Amino acid sequence: MDIFDKINETMGPLGQYGKAAHGYFIFPKLEGQIDSKMKFRGKEVLTWSLNNYLGLANHPEVRKADADAAAEYGLGYPMGARMMSGHTSVHEELEAKLADFVDKDDAYLLNFGYQGMVSIIDTLCSRNDVIVYDSESHACIMDGIFLHKAKGGKSFVFPHNDMERCAKMLDFATKRAEETGGGIMVITEGVFGMAGDLGALDKIVALKEKYNFRLLVDDAHGFGTMGKTGAGAAEHFGVTDQVDVLFCTFAKSMASIGAFVAADEEVVNYLRYNMRSQIYAKSLPMPLVVGALKRLELLKTKPELKDKLWTIVNALQKGLREQGFDLGVTESPVTPVFLNGSVPEATQLTMDLRENYNIFCSIVVYPVIPKDKLMLRIIPTAVHTLEEVEYTIKAFAEVKEKLLAGKYQSDKIANIF
Repeated sequence: MDIFDKINETMGPLGQYGKAAHGYFIFPKLEGQIDSKMKFRGKEVLTWSLNNYLGLANHPEVRKADADAAAEYGLGYPMGARMMSGHTSVHEELEAKLADFVDKDDAYLLNFGYQGMVSIIDTLCSRNDVIVYDSESHACIMDGIFLHKAKGGKSFVFPHNDMERCAKMLDFATKRAEETGGGIMVITEGVFGMAGDLGALDKIVALKEKYNFRLLVDDAHGFGTMGKTGAGAAEHFGVTDQVDVLFCTFAKSMASIGAFVAADEEVVNYLRYNMRSQIYAKSLPMPLVVGALKRLELLKTKPELKDKLWTIVNALQKGLREQGFDLGVTESPVTPVFLNGSVPEATQLTMDLRENYNIFCSIVVYPVIPKDKLMLRIIPTAVHTLEEVEYTIKAFAEVKEKLLAGKYQSDKIANIF
């Protein structure tokens, strides 16, 4: 058998729709300035699909900082990996300020969020260690666990936010760790990016009274949006000191590229000297580092950005619920709108929203969510307006009526050509 034979047999659960959906439902192209309204296929649409929570992507101070840094340093400097020739005092400055903001001893910059989480797990967890993790963990966590298992490590999964089952898995993990001489790492998220609910951080850290483990939290969606200062879900729950390793990305509230991991100084130092994905990768270019410093400054000094975000979030979620929409258990800006329907119905509804209401939001279907369910995933930002919220609620109410009336029923996905 040729290794490519499987490509002709199946393109996978999403790839099977590729030919019909490419460029519209999958790999769509949003163009123009990043804002609440952008261009899609040549016309202006109200956009609810950008992880630009605080509106920093097109903030004038951010744009100037990015442009000035690019003009001064170019996109190449520093040239090389951090350990060899890609280290600068500006990288160190950003790490120190990030650590201070999330109230940790130290922080280490990472080139990418997804790759970063995989590498954190790979570096901190040896084959003798045991991982206990939430069943709805992000794909980057799952890939880190797959790598851990491929190296002979053991893991136990507990149903989403189920603390009784988490304790049971810790019983299993404790027995296993005693046999191997390893330790235990519990992994969860601060804000779950699809459903929008929070990881039960307060309940997990309470389990430390009985079990010996360390806690790694992916707070990609909580950083900048949750907590009094925006430091994240751990601040929201008041358990910052009990989160042993904190991971955050720049791709959400910071509206950029990159990430960081924060922990006690000895843990961060261990990652610096052992994290292969960083040791053998080029350093973050200076414009991204300088730009991140400006974004962090605005995050800290302009609380009105987070306040505006939550004004939009509260108005949107309240209005949708009043219209009878199921938003699940979200406690964050992530706003999932759950409906009953098939994949073809999901595409017909989405096309109606985009073509007739000029509203662009992401559609999520099986296998991400159960069969016969569809989810419209809305990401509110600080640059949306209350008028845009009101218009969106009205439009959603109308398409829901059409869905219930069977107007989107079809045997195939919507024809976009």
